[in-house]
Amino acid sequence: MSVLNLRDVLPFPGGANSSDVLLNGQHLNLTTLEYWNYTLFSNGTLSNNSWCFMTELPFTPGSVLENGTFINATSCYTPMKAIGTRSAIGVGYAVAFGICLVLVLINLARHGKLYLPVEKRFYPIGRRWQWYWGCFVCATAIIGLFFGIDVDRYYIQDIPIVINVFFWFLMQMGTTALVWEAVRHWGSWMERQFIDPNPFVLHDTDRRWMFEFWVPLFFYFWLWMNFFMVIPRNWEPIIRQRSPQQTIEQAEPTATDGRFKAAAFILLICWFTIIVSIWHSIRHYEPRNRGWFNRTIGFLGYMPVRFALEIPLLLALVAYQILCSFRFRLSPLNAEDTNYVAMYLGGYTPSLLILIIQIIDGFVRPNEDRELIHQRRMRGEEINRQLGIAKKPAWWRRVNGQLPPDNMADQVLRNVREVGGGRPTARQVEALAEQRAAQVQEGQTGPGRSGATIEMNELRRANSAASSMRARGAPPPPYTPYTGKSAQRKEERIVQAAAGMLFPNSATPPAGEDRGRSSEGETAETQQRLDASERSRSTGSTVSGLSTTSPPQQVRSMLDI
Repeated sequence: MSVLNLRDVLPFPGGANSSDVLLNGQHLNLTTLEYWNYTLFSNGTLSNNSWCFMTELPFTPGSVLENGTFINATSCYTPMKAIGTRSAIGVGYAVAFGICLVLVLINLARHGKLYLPVEKRFYPIGRRWQWYWGCFVCATAIIGLFFGIDVDRYYIQDIPIVINVFFWFLMQMGTTALVWEAVRHWGSWMERQFIDPNPFVLHDTDRRWMFEFWVPLFFYFWLWMNFFMVIPRNWEPIIRQRSPQQTIEQAEPTATDGRFKAAAFILLICWFTIIVSIWHSIRHYEPRNRGWFNRTIGFLGYMPVRFALEIPLLLALVAYQILCSFRFRLSPLNAEDTNYVAMYLGGYTPSLLILIIQIIDGFVRPNEDRELIHQRRMRGEEINRQLGIAKKPAWWRRVNGQLPPDNMADQVLRNVREVGGGRPTARQVEALAEQRAAQVQEGQTGPGRSGATIEMNELRRANSAASSMRARGAPPPPYTPYTGKSAQRKEERIVQAAAGMLFPNSATPPAGEDRGRSSEGETAETQQRLDASERSRSTGSTVSGLSTTSPPQQVRSMLDI
């Protein structure tokens, strides 16, 4: 749509008759043009506020039908012009930002990789935010610069100029956030190195911690205020640059209104917040100096070199945005007659240089987890040096026969070779069985010897009379319960309880008042078992006598064995 001042309107040139118009050798019906409210403008367009067509050669319409349809007409919003200075320089900057995007992604993978467990106090995303904002800056710059090509090629300005400046403002915001995240994370990294030797040297509830908690919220509040001042607004007046008169009356007042001025000064607040954050980190995590002069020298000395370069560049970017809000002649919002040197030198060069500085510093600095591991190793070596502990070289163990531990497969294989495995183990078992059988035949077996059957010994006290009888080779006497109330009785109850859990199917003496009233049948059964056990021992049999007179023992778990 082409809306111009009335002074830009031209009368229709005469034709063959009163209802004919002659435009660059083409005859058009004047009655139809007037019926559809078409107007001829001084910029060579024919428009009715809904449709706009070119009238200059070779784009002059061939004819117009009674329904208002033009034959062989060209729309005003067609990229028909050649690439100009704005587009040529913009393509070069877009290529540079594209290369930076690839390098930023490499640094993101390099510094975002973890080599230590994640700590609650230092999240991995904290070190990655500066690279995320770097990707954002590159993407917005590339989109805006490529849309700047259509700003030059469009005969009548339309949506490309809006998209171009829209992403330019987003790039300014992203660059500011990039520098902020770099400064904030540098302070976090200084804190991490400061507390790594002693995690309790700093508190989490003091003024320092409260400042570090609230200052990011303060910064992003003003950054989002800059966004809301610039982005959500009516961009239609910026498009009104289809003639010099229209640019002066509509585009320039909108591009220099109060909202653009306020947004530029809000970025200045963000810049001061970055300076305060650097001062806070140097004050708490670097050695303090006395006197204002020494503190100023220390502030500049402790500040990293990249910040000494990036902060002035960011200030230049903010200053250029403030200047654009007062001088439309220098602003990128001016589509036809802007100063391209000021536009690219002040609008895009600071962001590009800040990205380049960040990328170079990212390739120079090591991964923070690896650096922390190196610092811990150095501290350990220093402590060993102070204690007089000398670490032996790697060849020392090999020379002294102290080989390094093998993997699990080698260790298992070595153990199997020591104890035997497979068929050799079976041969050893068979040899052991034949040896024991030979000893039994020769009468060398007996209670307590190596060829005896492996049985579970009876639960007994070491100082009892039964132990002395067992030492002489006699069978143990039948169990006689003790009815007294003394420490010996207490020990017997404990032994009985343990025996009941280990041998649930074995016969236990009656509890309570019936403990001393065992029946004669139980006494005879117990005596029968003892006789059978004695016979098995005298004959050298390897089978227990208890298994013939009592039910087999049921093993429920490894505790029963």
